Amino acid sequence: MSVLRTAFGRGRRLFVGAALAVTLVAGTGGWAAGTAQTAVTGPPPGAAAFRADRVLGVPLPDPASAGPAAVARFFGTLTDAQRHALVVRHPLTVGNLDGAPVALRYEANSRALKAERARQLSRATDPAGTLQDHRQARKAARRCAELLAPGRRILAFDPRGRGQVAEVYGDLTTAGHTAVLVPGSDIDLGTFDRAKDPYGTPTGMARSLRRELAAQAPGMRTAVIAWAGYTTPVGLGPDAATGRLAEAGAPRLARLLSGLAATGAPAPAVLCHSYGSVVCGLAAPRLGRGALRDLVVFGSPGMRRDSVADLHTAARVWAARDASDWIARIPHIELLGLGHGTDPVSAAFGARRVPAERAVGHTGYLVPGTDSLRAFAAIVLGRYGAVR
Repeated sequence: MSVLRTAFGRGRRLFVGAALAVTLVAGTGGWAAGTAQTAVTGPPPGAAAFRADRVLGVPLPDPASAGPAAVARFFGTLTDAQRHALVVRHPLTVGNLDGAPVALRYEANSRALKAERARQLSRATDPAGTLQDHRQARKAARRCAELLAPGRRILAFDPRGRGQVAEVYGDLTTAGHTAVLVPGSDIDLGTFDRAKDPYGTPTGMARSLRRELAAQAPGMRTAVIAWAGYTTPVGLGPDAATGRLAEAGAPRLARLLSGLAATGAPAPAVLCHSYGSVVCGLAAPRLGRGALRDLVVFGSPGMRRDSVADLHTAARVWAARDASDWIARIPHIELLGLGHGTDPVSAAFGARRVPAERAVGHTGYLVPGTDSLRAFAAIVLGRYGAVR
């Protein structure tokens, strides 16, 4: 009998796994709906040159191995002139170096964006390029110009791959309450702040949350980081159904949060949308105490964890899903590499529920006037009694 039970169990798991694959393919129009992405991993661009530079007469921290706390200590020993010298010589590296002073990163990324814009404008007139090359280069140059607009605070900029970027709304150095927004699929340098479906973009979500924070706590100093710092899936193909890109993105998110802690920012509430919640689920166990205060997932396909306990975090964990979100139709299992596990809004997972009765669809959670947006802001402000 035990042999029969074992065989039946294996057969049932294979059947469920096959059903999951069929459901995902049918629900997305086939694997062709998404294309496989190459994840950007490792240290910031130019790390080798930065590590080898002896302009200051002392070894510089290795971006590939030095933790954010060590980076913060190193920059704390430098004069303003020495810091500026590193920005001039290594803007891409300093601009993406978690643990470096925030204002220095803004300056470095401004320089990096100007250099990238110049490079793309040169490509746009290169006679060796095709017409398509020229169009893509002009588009990239315009993107850089948009990010260079006065008042924008770019915390990270990496042109590799589809491009990554992080932007701060508010003053991160004086904020008493902070939040980090982690997006899901189809977000990159080009779609970071697209006009279409704005509340499904990092910038649209961040701006809406910041306005709600100001409405709930006038005069309170807050900051919201829109973080598109990992390679996201494109479409709803195999990348969205597996954890491969989330596993590559989780260390990057953990390093960002550790870097904020190292520079003295208060522990943030991290709000994770859709596939971004998979990244957050894998990043949470990597974080030390004080790097994360609240973890909020919404429109989540799962976190690749069976329960809140499996996140190994002291942070409060919250979950929201509105009734019209199509993500509810995705099977919440993980088998043979497909799927992301237990539904975070289920009682079995154990997260605190966030109301989302007025939210509509998969990207409607931060639309002004929704109960989910009000609740998210209350969580960021630590007003947990207001979340009903």
